[in-house]
Amino acid sequence: MSGLGHLIFASRAASVDADQAVTPAGHRSIRVRLLALALIPLGIVAPITVAALAWWGGNHLDRLLVAKVRTDLAVAHGYYQRVSDSVGRSVTSLAESERLARVLRRGGQPSAAMADLLNATQIEYRLDFLRFLDLSRSRAEAERWPAIADALNGRARTETEVFPASQLAAIKPELVAIARTTLIPTPNARPDPREVDTSGLVIQSAAPVYDGDGRLIGVLAGGVLLNKNLDFIDRLNAIVYPEGALPFGSAGTATLFLGDLRVATNVRLFGETRAIGTRVSQAVYNSVLGKGDTWLDRAFVVNDWYVSAYEPLLDGRGERIGMLYVGFLEGPFVTARKQAFAAVVALFASAMLIAGVFAVLWARRVFKPIEHMHATMNAIEQGQDDARVGTVESQDELGIVAAHFDRMLDKLQAQATSLKRWGEALDAKVAERTAELEQAVADLKAAQSQLVMNEKLAAIGQLTAGVAHEINNPIAVIQGNLDVLRDVLGEAAEPVEPETRLIQEQVHRIRLIVAKLLQFARPQDYVGYLEPVAPPTLIQDSLVLVRHLLKTGNIAIEQHLDSTRQITCNKNELQQVVINLLVNAIQAMPDGGVLKIAIEDWDEADMPVGIRIVVGDTGPGIAQADLDKLFEPFFTAKKPGGTGLGLWVSKNLVERYGGRLTASSTVGQGAQFAVWLRCEPLG
Repeated sequence: MSGLGHLIFASRAASVDADQAVTPAGHRSIRVRLLALALIPLGIVAPITVAALAWWGGNHLDRLLVAKVRTDLAVAHGYYQRVSDSVGRSVTSLAESERLARVLRRGGQPSAAMADLLNATQIEYRLDFLRFLDLSRSRAEAERWPAIADALNGRARTETEVFPASQLAAIKPELVAIARTTLIPTPNARPDPREVDTSGLVIQSAAPVYDGDGRLIGVLAGGVLLNKNLDFIDRLNAIVYPEGALPFGSAGTATLFLGDLRVATNVRLFGETRAIGTRVSQAVYNSVLGKGDTWLDRAFVVNDWYVSAYEPLLDGRGERIGMLYVGFLEGPFVTARKQAFAAVVALFASAMLIAGVFAVLWARRVFKPIEHMHATMNAIEQGQDDARVGTVESQDELGIVAAHFDRMLDKLQAQATSLKRWGEALDAKVAERTAELEQAVADLKAAQSQLVMNEKLAAIGQLTAGVAHEINNPIAVIQGNLDVLRDVLGEAAEPVEPETRLIQEQVHRIRLIVAKLLQFARPQDYVGYLEPVAPPTLIQDSLVLVRHLLKTGNIAIEQHLDSTRQITCNKNELQQVVINLLVNAIQAMPDGGVLKIAIEDWDEADMPVGIRIVVGDTGPGIAQADLDKLFEPFFTAKKPGGTGLGLWVSKNLVERYGGRLTASSTVGQGAQFAVWLRCEPLG
């Protein structure tokens, strides 16, 4: 490899090693980033826009459908009112007519003439019944029908009423058969034990009748039975939903209800069979007949979902006796909504596809000069020192970079030639210096033997200071290399950041231990650094440090970290105490068990004092005789390898902060150690 190749290779080696740790594909990652830069914004905006359009469009369509069915109900209500007014006008016109007056003045058999007149007028006005009631009969029926009561008071009135079968039979026997309706079981309807309903829903009008002297002589009452009145309901439906009024093939329907029972409808049960006898759902019944509200929402009607409107029908006393319904099929509108949404999705997908193709072509054009520079670097590494990028098509910033790159290669080649000459001169100088150093080394070895003896004699007197110094030196090296490791790896070190942070903390802990070597000799000169400590975090850090011991035995961990208080102490000293207790508990369970850790609030007289850290095990326990000696120095309770100083040192550290260390145990049930620490140390 040439001198220039060496320079290029050396400079690339440092960067490529770091880059490959992050992006294995090197130059390919730039192309991916360029494509992502172009497509990700569109890929985020497009779904959000589609979702927003779907949500807004769906809600807007629902509001339009409700507004439509509200208007339809108003039209149906108007038609129903016109029919009622027409019945009222028909009865009133006859009551005030000269024809009726002549019949009433005629002698002989007025009942026969009256019957002929009433029958002819009933047919003319397309009424289902028309009758004249004298004053006695009028007063008898006035208690039941408010319209007749008002007629007796001189006012004509038309109301919707419910006639029982007996009343229908008394008026006109054939009306009983028309009104009779068999109940058909209907899903979601309220429970009803009846099998047949014989009542009639009637528009009844009553008008007063006067003689020639202006005296009230009776009441003329007439009306229309709405049960199975298919002409009425089909006419109402044709007015509300004329041919072509609904788009997307939807169909409109209208229904009259007696209570919750369909007595006149154009809703089909199956084929051409109308759904007379089916009933409205429990939800609609509760809202319209129960509360008197107007229902404007989707509802399941017989066998399909409809956009529906229901309003209550009131009788002469203002009681809710039935409902007027109009609605249209919801399915065609749902299908149209889905088709519109699919068209929007297809449009956005096409836009994404076109944008993707354009982005790929654009990225290839942008990336081409970079590929030329990469190929040039590879050629120089292979020894082709004269390789250059040359002229590129792009005249933008990348083209300028390529030209600068070629000029930089020219300078590097000149520098490589100079360095080669300097290297040859340096090799000769190094050989000369090497011979001189070999002689100096031989002289140093002769003096070293004498110096070793003198150093051994002085080392005994400086043992304590020497130990601290010798430990601090490798710690400094570890710390320095750890800093270099972070600087070199940069973001690549993030996956092992918890481990490097743990090394940092333990280096600091070793330094504190070195300080403690002198602290025991001169305790008055050393004061631990106090800081707020979160016990739950310290517990988790301590478990990490003893996890190698946990893995060796079948030991489970049970934690109850119930306190959130912080304490002020030296973190490393408290961790030393906790680790000592954890190690003792683990060693007490060689055959496995449960390591119990708890943090509780320490309160006295309802006042917060501090916390209590409890470490327990399920080992064989500690005899009472040994419990009294646990905290004495050099007492080991026959533990292999123990020095007898761990609990004694831990007790002294805890008491330094005004706390205490206690132990309790039941033989055969394990032992429990409690560390009582105040939130703020005493003194």
